[in-house]
Amino acid sequence: MRHAILACSLALCSLFARAEVIDIDNAQLRKLMQDGVPVIDIRLQSEWEETGIVAGSKLHTFFDERGRADPAAWLSQVKPYARQDQPVIVICRTGNRTKAVSQFMSQQAGYATVYNVKAGIKGWIRDSGPVVPAAPVLAACRADRTC
Repeated sequence: MRHAILACSLALCSLFARAEVIDIDNAQLRKLMQDGVPVIDIRLQSEWEETGIVAGSKLHTFFDERGRADPAAWLSQVKPYARQDQPVIVICRTGNRTKAVSQFMSQQAGYATVYNVKAGIKGWIRDSGPVVPAAPVLAACRADRTC
C-alpha cells in the first residue's frame, strides 16, 4: 500500500512539474520579444536568406535538408542564451517543425516554458512583422562561433 501511495504521489508531482508548450500568435510574439524572451529560428540557412529573420533571433538549424537532427548538439548551441528555467520562443517557416522541437524541449530537454510561433515566419511576414536580412547576422555568429 505504501508503494502505491508513493507511486501515485510521484506521478502527481510529475504532472505538476511538466513543462509547458504554448502556441502563440504574432501579437504574443511581439510582446514576449519586448519582454526579452529569446527567439530561436530553427530553419535552414537557405530559408533565412530567402525571407530574412526576426530581428534579434538566434539562428540554429534543428533539422537538416533531409530531416535529420542532432538534438544534443543543437541543445549545446542554444543553452548559452536559452536557459531551461526561463521561457524561450521557437520559430520556423510555418510552425510545423517547431511543434516537434517545442515538444522535445519541454518533454525531453527540461525547458519550463516553450513558446511555439504557430504561423512561423510566413505568418509573421503576412501580418507585416518586420524582418532583417540574415547575411549580417550569419556573418557575426560565424565569427563568434555561435551559429
